[in-house]
Parts: sequence; structure tokens; C-alpha cells
Amino acid sequence: MYDKGKVLLGLAIFLVLALSVVGYNMTAGDNKKPEPEDAKLKGYTACVKKTDYMKSSHMVLLNQWRDEVIREGKREMVETADGSLMVEKSLQNGCMKCHTSKVKFCDTCHQYASVKPYCWDCHLAPVEPTDGKEAH
Repeated sequence: MYDKGKVLLGLAIFLVLALSVVGYNMTAGDNKKPEPEDAKLKGYTACVKKTDYMKSSHMVLLNQWRDEVIREGKREMVETADGSLMVEKSLQNGCMKCHTSKVKFCDTCHQYASVKPYCWDCHLAPVEPTDGKEAH
């Protein structure tokens, strides 16, 4: 225990460096939560689930749909959250009908959360409009 002072000094330096990185990340840059583009509800009055659920668990729903449609052959339509309409179980033919911009809708939150979804490994990414009009 003759090096007690050196150990304590080393721990103090480590803590200062570690906390300075955390402090810098908290104060530097833009850390506000992103606001994705609102959906363009084309003929729909609601999404398939409530907004809070979709923000936190949309991948659970998409994985469930994938399993049901691709692996089990269950292609039946699902009701919107308000029960008003039926929606196709499909990322491209369901979700992307209203959420037309991958860049403005999907990518804003995924980049903020440092998440790299694998949706586009199989699906074709929607073509982004270049002239301000919606892509189809």
C-alpha cells in the first residue's frame, strides 16, 4: 500500500477524463429528439397502432407481420387503431403509403438512435422526390 497516493491520483484523473467526455456529449451538438415528418394519411384516419406504441415498438409489429406473411402465409388485412379501415400487412404497401419519405420519416429517428434497420436489405427503399412532389 505504498502506492496509495498514485492509485488515488490515477483514479481521479480517470474520473475527470471519463466525466468530461460525458459532459461534452451532453452539452455539445444538437441532442433534441427528432420530429419525423407527419404521415400523409391517404384515405386513412389512423395508423394501425397508436403513436406511442409505434414510436417504441414498430419493429415488434413489423417483425410479427414478416413472420405471419412470409413464414406462415397469413396475408389478411389489419384494422387501423381507430377501427375505421383495413390496412395491408406490408412495409411498402401499408406503412410507406402514408409515410412516403424514408429520409424524412424513418431515417431521422434511426440516425438519432444510432440504429441501422435491416428493412432495406430485402425491401426496395422508396425513391425520394427531388422536385418537392411525393414519390410513388
